[in-house]
Amino acid sequence: MITDNPMQRIRHKTTLDRLKKYFRQYWIFYLLLLPALLDVFIFKYLPIYGVQIGFRDYMARRGIWGSDWVGLKYFFQFVNSPNFLQIMRNTVLLSVYNLLFGFPIPIILAFVINEIRRHSFKKITQMITYMPHFISMVAVVGLINLVLDRQSGLVNIILKGFGSGGISFLSMQSAYRTIYVVSEIWQHAGWGTIIYLAALAGVDAEVVEAARIDGASRYQKIRYVDFPTILPTIIILLILRAGSVLNIGFEKVFLLQNDLNRDVSEIIATYTYRLGILNGQFSYTTAIGMFNNLVNATVLLFVNGLARKFGETSLW
Repeated sequence: MITDNPMQRIRHKTTLDRLKKYFRQYWIFYLLLLPALLDVFIFKYLPIYGVQIGFRDYMARRGIWGSDWVGLKYFFQFVNSPNFLQIMRNTVLLSVYNLLFGFPIPIILAFVINEIRRHSFKKITQMITYMPHFISMVAVVGLINLVLDRQSGLVNIILKGFGSGGISFLSMQSAYRTIYVVSEIWQHAGWGTIIYLAALAGVDAEVVEAARIDGASRYQKIRYVDFPTILPTIIILLILRAGSVLNIGFEKVFLLQNDLNRDVSEIIATYTYRLGILNGQFSYTTAIGMFNNLVNATVLLFVNGLARKFGETSLW
C-alpha cells in the first residue's frame, strides 16, 4: 500500500536499499539456497492444489474442477468405516511404542559415545552405529527375514539348541510390533545420536573441569552437566516426533506385512496404498491423508503448548 507519509516512505526505501545491499554482498549464498527453495515449492506447496480432491468425487476424465463437490463425505466415510478403529489403533500403538523405546536410545548412546576417551575407538564406534541407517529398507527387511526364518534363521537355530525352535515370528501377531520397533532402533539409533553429540560438544569445558575437581563421577557429570545442556534439544526433537505420531514409515511396515499379521500391521499408510494406488479410490484416500495430517498438527500444537507451559523450550 502506497502512503503519503514521508517517514514511512523513507523507512520503506531504507529497507529496500538494505535488502539490495545484502543480496549483492551474499548473492552466492542465495544461489545455493535456491535449489532447496525450489524443491520445497514444487513438492510441498504446488501439491496443495490437489488437496481439494478429498472434497470432490474425483474422476480422472473430468479433472479436478470438473468433478462433483461432495464436501466432507469421504471424511465421514473413513471415520464410520468398520476398519477405522483397528487401523487407528495399529498406527498409534506402533508409533507410541517406537517413540517410548526408540526415542531415549539415541540419547543414551550419545552419552556413551561422548564418554569414550580414545579418539580412534570413538570414531569406530560412531561408524558402526551409523552404518545401518544407510542400508536400504529392502535389504533390512531381507536381513530380518534371514535372521527370523523358521528353518534356517539364526534365532531359531539358537532356540533349537535349547529344545525349541521352528517358530514363524513374522506370522505371529504378538511379535510383529516388537520386530518393527527393535529393527527401527537398530537401524536409526546411531544416526539419531548426531544431533545430541553436536549439542554435547557445546558443553562448557570449564564447568566440566570444575565438576571433576569437585569429585563428580561420570554419572554425576552426565546428570548434572551434560543432560541439562542438551535438554532443550531433546524437548524440541520430542515435540517434532510427537507431531508425526501417525506418520509411520510405509516401506518397512508394508514389506514385513503378510496375511497372517495384517490385523496388527495394517496402518493408515498401507491402507491408503491399497485403496488409493491399487483400487483407484483417490478421493477417499486423499481425505484419509488430510485426516492424518490434521491429527498430527493437533498433537503438535498440544505438545508444544505443554512444553511452553511447563518449560522454557518450545517451537514457538
